[in-house]
Amino acid sequence: MESNNPERRAGRLPEEFRGRTKRFASSVIRLYVRLPKAREEVRTLGKQLLRSGTSVAAHVREASRGRSEAEFISKLGGALQEADESQLWLELLREECAIGAPETQPLEQEASELIAIMTTMITRTEQRMNPSAR
Repeated sequence: MESNNPERRAGRLPEEFRGRTKRFASSVIRLYVRLPKAREEVRTLGKQLLRSGTSVAAHVREASRGRSEAEFISKLGGALQEADESQLWLELLREECAIGAPETQPLEQEASELIAIMTTMITRTEQRMNPSAR
């Protein structure tokens, strides 16, 4: 049974952040749909981007439901890896496949910001788990 308490439903992460990663996934989907698929390398990189970009939001949802600090860190770490991978595919699409910067750079910037946010969240959680390691 779902709780009526908004904080309980959101889990460990703010609803705003969960929404932001979902919007990132939606933007990746929209870019993928617009990619010219005539070239094999664009199709391949586009599919990789689609997989990793949508996975960011999925991992964040899983992290939000983490039952322990360690599980939270593990799941959020997965989201961090997927965001970093998404950034790579975006860079390769722009640099090697001539997909225009106006198409990729907003997503590259958002991936970078998500990476920074998640890195901070992981670091702070680790510090709470082990305060003597500071």
